[in-house]
Amino acid sequence: MKFNTKTIHGGQEHDKAYGAVMPPIYQTSTYAQSTPGGHKGFEYSRTHNPTRKALEDAFASIENGKYGLAFASGLAAIDAIIKTLKSGDEVISTNDLYGGTYRLFTKIFEDFGIKFHFIGMENTKNIESYINVNTKLIWIETPTNPMLNIIDINAVSKISKKHQILLAVDNTFATPYLQLPLDLGADIVMHSATKYLGGHSDVVMGALIVNDKDLADKLYFIQNASGAVCGPQDSFLVLRGIKTLHIRMQRHCENGKTIAEYLASHQKVENVYWPGLKTHPNHDVAKEQMKDFGGMLSFTTKGNNYKEAIKIVEKLKIFTLAESLGGVESLAGHPASMTHASIPKEEREKTGVVDSLIRLSVGIEDQDDLINDLKQALG
Repeated sequence: MKFNTKTIHGGQEHDKAYGAVMPPIYQTSTYAQSTPGGHKGFEYSRTHNPTRKALEDAFASIENGKYGLAFASGLAAIDAIIKTLKSGDEVISTNDLYGGTYRLFTKIFEDFGIKFHFIGMENTKNIESYINVNTKLIWIETPTNPMLNIIDINAVSKISKKHQILLAVDNTFATPYLQLPLDLGADIVMHSATKYLGGHSDVVMGALIVNDKDLADKLYFIQNASGAVCGPQDSFLVLRGIKTLHIRMQRHCENGKTIAEYLASHQKVENVYWPGLKTHPNHDVAKEQMKDFGGMLSFTTKGNNYKEAIKIVEKLKIFTLAESLGGVESLAGHPASMTHASIPKEEREKTGVVDSLIRLSVGIEDQDDLINDLKQALG
């Protein structure tokens, strides 16, 4: 079954009770048992819920995985991964990553004795010098947030396998439409399903997909024991979003290309960060491991002026100034004061998150309207 068909039918079956084509919303906390332990596969909705199970099967299908898990948020999904570790373990992470992930690693799990190394991974040779007997996980985003750096998943997977270290990939920006990390050698794929998988800015959710049964069982245990699960209504919404993922991503990519090329030619713009541009330092890697280049991009204005960047995002009319990304509507953000404010300024600026950086989540509106909006905001 090919991807465009998987988004609609992958891992799904018609409801056994009445043949409903869409999985029903099983809005229940518990299930009747005929005898203690005698049930129809579901006993309590923190552990299992039919709507959530349908979504988890869909997650696994579209990522070419065997096991899917749905969580209350992307951070809850990451939290479950780090809970597989213990005090004294070490994690090697990309240094350009979502501020919430950085905050979780440094403000929560470092206090439990887990050590994190944040390094540039555009050159994968940087990784091996940080590996020691305590290294248990390599964590990467690609494309990264917000600098759109590209990391060679296959090359990192060879390193992780050589040293018997787990490799987890945050695939939120790319989605499985553009990139399949498990096929490239990753052990765990994570999504903030709030973004492109849901696609309509109306739900908060996280996802994990794996192939190894022992790892899946460990994560299922943590999911149930910690209880950070999503509800059936949210599961239904993301299931619905997945069914149009392929056609939405096509338009996100088309619009992203148009916006990136427009900004790259604008006299007030200093740098444009989008992996589809031939000037991108890892464009060739992106071309190799991605089907297309997505709808996320960032840019800086000349002079690195904080006030000017704020003025630009405030003047936008079709692009909405807001947190998050991946919805059908175009969003704009100022990472230094919004999504990445939890990262110290000196650490942010090492990775390129300067005061003039603006991040765009390019939606599926008409290209001319988006260009005109940027034109008036840039003045």
